[in-house]
Formats: sequence, C-alpha cells, structure tokens
Amino acid sequence: MDVVRICSSIEAAHLRKSYGARVAVDDLSFSVKAGEVVGLLGPNGAGKTTTLSMLATLIAPDSGEVRIAGIDSRVAPDDLRRKLGFVPQSIALYPPLSAFQNLEVFAQIHGLTRRSAEARCIETLEAVGLRDRADDPVWTLSGGMKRRLNLACGMVHRPAALLLDEPTVGVDPQSRESIFLTIRALADAGAAMLYSTHYMEEVERMCDRALLIDGGKLIAQGTVAELIELGGRHPRMEITFAKPPRPGWYDGLPGVKEAAPASIKTKVALELTNLRQVSELLELAHNAGGQQVEFAVHSPNLSDAFIALTGHALRGATTEI
Repeated sequence: MDVVRICSSIEAAHLRKSYGARVAVDDLSFSVKAGEVVGLLGPNGAGKTTTLSMLATLIAPDSGEVRIAGIDSRVAPDDLRRKLGFVPQSIALYPPLSAFQNLEVFAQIHGLTRRSAEARCIETLEAVGLRDRADDPVWTLSGGMKRRLNLACGMVHRPAALLLDEPTVGVDPQSRESIFLTIRALADAGAAMLYSTHYMEEVERMCDRALLIDGGKLIAQGTVAELIELGGRHPRMEITFAKPPRPGWYDGLPGVKEAAPASIKTKVALELTNLRQVSELLELAHNAGGQQVEFAVHSPNLSDAFIALTGHALRGATTEI
C-alpha cells in the first residue's frame, strides 16, 4: 500500500471524566508524536476505554483538551474526525456486505469520492492481506479476517492518527502478525498511533513508549526499559539442588540476596543485581557441595514493572470503563 508521509500528533491535556460520583479519568495528560506507536496499559477499570472514547470524540470530557493533528476537538470536531481513525475492540462491520463494500462505506463516511474510495479500498485490502476476499460477505470470514478488516476500516482514509482498542483480541497468529506489520507501516509513514492492549508482549514488541494508567491517572510513562527500571525489579535466579548447599554459599557476591524464604531446603531463590552474576553464582553453587539439579533465570519484564508500579496484575476484576 502506498502511503503518504504524514506529520501529526495526539494530544490530551488535563482530561477528566466522571460518571456520577465515580471518576473514570482524572487529570490525564499525554502526547503521541508523529511516527510513534505508544502503548496504553492499565488494569480493567483504569479508564482506557473512556480515554479512547474522549480522544475519538465519542464522549465529551468534563474538562480538558483533545487535539489531533493540531485540531482542537472543541473548535472543529468534524475536521478532527477526518484526521482520525478509530479501531474499536468490538468488531464494527456490516455482515451482509462484502469486505470491499464495508471499506467503501467507511471511506465515503470520511469524505472520499466514490472513485477515490474504490482505489483506496483495493489498496487497503491488499495492505491487510484480504485482497482475495474482497467480494466475500463479512459473515463468511474467519475471526482473524474480521479483525484485519476492522483495522482496514479505521485506516482506509489514511488518518493522521489512529486509536486502537485491543485490535488483536482472539486472532490467530497469522492475522496478528499481519496486524502488527500494518500498524508498523502506518507509523513509519508518520501516523501517530495509540495502542491499547492487555498483552504485555505486544507492547514490548510493537511500542516505542508506553503509558501506564490506573484509577484514571497516569502512573508512569516511558520506554519499556525505562518502565522496568522505574519498577525497581531485579533479575531472579532459582537453583534446585540434589541436597541442601552449605549455609552462606553466595555471601561473596555483592547485592545478591534471598528473593523469598525457601519452602524446600534444596531450592534457593535469589535476587541479583545484574545478569552478569549468573555465571558466578553457578560456580559458587558448584563449589557449595549441593550438586545442582536445575536452575532458571528470570529477567524483569514489563509485567513485573506493572505489578510493582500499580500493586496488582494487569487484568483486574472490575469492569473496564
């Protein structure tokens, strides 16, 4: 798909939204630069969907500002919508219509002429790997194909900014890879992308930065490496011995300490200061007379940082708002 070099951004300033006494989004400010893919992370109920809905002008904030490509949503909402693409979590397609007809509807909604829409629809179907299914009714497509078509409907008008709400939920690996490649191509063309997901590995792979929100507030932001560092977690190593090693066998290594009290005397869990200490620990363990049976090393990741910074795992028990 040929793409036009785009310069744009997503800007949210002091957004606030309440539902009665419940504050869903509380003084939230952030920006996404042109060419960036920024992950939006938070447990259920953190305010991610409300945030995306305000950015997409589906709901109005109680206070604060939204700008897309420099356009203020309060001043020129129609102009803003023409610059914006939105891919909702719920598949928003017309099942009786063909894949091509669905794209054509969305292209014309965004102001493309019928002639321009025809060429753009073919290009977009090619980009998401559905060119050969253009004439098939949507109800005949697989779940992964519907997800790809859902993405295509949000990008057919070549938006300057794209909001994605869990675009890979329930898709097969092939469709997920296709979605990743399409998103990266749009970002490389200069689009600003805000990517809401529950999958940490997607953020680690796809996103240039991530925003971590909880209770409607921005808790932290930065690259994956920066967030892991903010979380303060260290590498961990677990060693299983055939028989208990002698006490204090690892005392010579600075910063190494027991990560958790051992419930089994032949298993030791240690927190390290860095991964370079692994080989030294293995040598000390060998000399401790415990006869190693197995060992495992865990490097801190985004999931660890998330738990450290919010106090709970990504998927919570509350309903998302």
